[in-house]
Amino acid sequence: MSKPVSWQIEAEQLWLLYGPSGSGKSRLLKAVADLIEHQGSVSLQQQDMYSISAPQWRRQVMYFPAETAWWLDTVAEHFEQVPTENDLAKVGLQHSILQQHVDQLSSGEKQRLALLRGLQFQPKVLLLDETSANLDPTSTLKVEALLQDYLQQNQAAAIWISHDQAQRERLACPTYCCSIEELYATES
Repeated sequence: MSKPVSWQIEAEQLWLLYGPSGSGKSRLLKAVADLIEHQGSVSLQQQDMYSISAPQWRRQVMYFPAETAWWLDTVAEHFEQVPTENDLAKVGLQHSILQQHVDQLSSGEKQRLALLRGLQFQPKVLLLDETSANLDPTSTLKVEALLQDYLQQNQAAAIWISHDQAQRERLACPTYCCSIEELYATES
């Protein structure tokens, strides 16, 4: 990143970040999650990221990439706790999907399952990199509702990269919606 950024996010806040492809949005989220080398300082509830191990930090400040990772054969094998039928229904999926081979899943199904997989760790900050980009409108609304409920129930916060103008209007008040250019321009 070429310019320093100062940003404070409170519990239950959902920030939406947008800007042209290649403008640094994903790099910013990866730096906050300590997944790439960076020069910055990030803290969570007065705890600096460097004062705890990287795996502990990443469970609290979790990055949800646009392209999900799958390394075993079936969906269920990827979960520490298999999602309930109710959990799956919240994102528009059937319980039978747990027995499917991951190669049979659509990218939208993978995104929703990866979201459920990550939320099981109860992170305090969600770094959502185009989490609903591959979803149909109905599934998008379900994911948005799930995430809004999660933030409220867990006193968590989120930064969500979205190219969808309607989504930004639905989810964020103007105070919590900014372009990457505006973020770099602020001296807060």
